[in-house]
Amino acid sequence: MDLIRIICAILLPPLGVFLQVGFAGAFWLNILLTLLGYIPGIIHAVWIIARR
Repeated sequence: MDLIRIICAILLPPLGVFLQVGFAGAFWLNILLTLLGYIPGIIHAVWIIARR
């Protein structure tokens, strides 16, 4: 299941975070990071998925 989340995180970072934590603060932070730059959003999403 983590592999699917990581693939989602690469294609659409907020989706990967949403699948992991739901509408928590990390989700909203990831949306902000993705809007500021796609790469920071991917890094944050993969970190959130790998951490839990």
